[in-house]
Amino acid sequence: MFRPKVPTMPQPTGLITPPAVVEPTSVIPHQDTAPAPVTPAPASARPTVQLTPGTVVALVGGGTAVVLVVGAVLVSMLLAVAITGVSLAICALVIRSLINSEAKRH
Repeated sequence: MFRPKVPTMPQPTGLITPPAVVEPTSVIPHQDTAPAPVTPAPASARPTVQLTPGTVVALVGGGTAVVLVVGAVLVSMLLAVAITGVSLAICALVIRSLINSEAKRH
């Protein structure tokens, strides 16, 4: 009951692809020939970026949105750290006050 059963490999079903046949190729010895000179592409072959007023507005809007989102995240993280620090300081003052009041009673 608690012994694992090892599955047996069933016979493959369906279409079976035959193994690929590798045919030998002949080796051609290297011949010393001068390489063909490479001519650089003309400068006008590079695509130029056309900035239309619509794309400029979209880029400025996207950049502004990114700056606002990153700024909001950073400000919220700073606020969280500040609130945590203030709450820890208040807790420390309350605990110190409780300890001092217990020491004065004895």
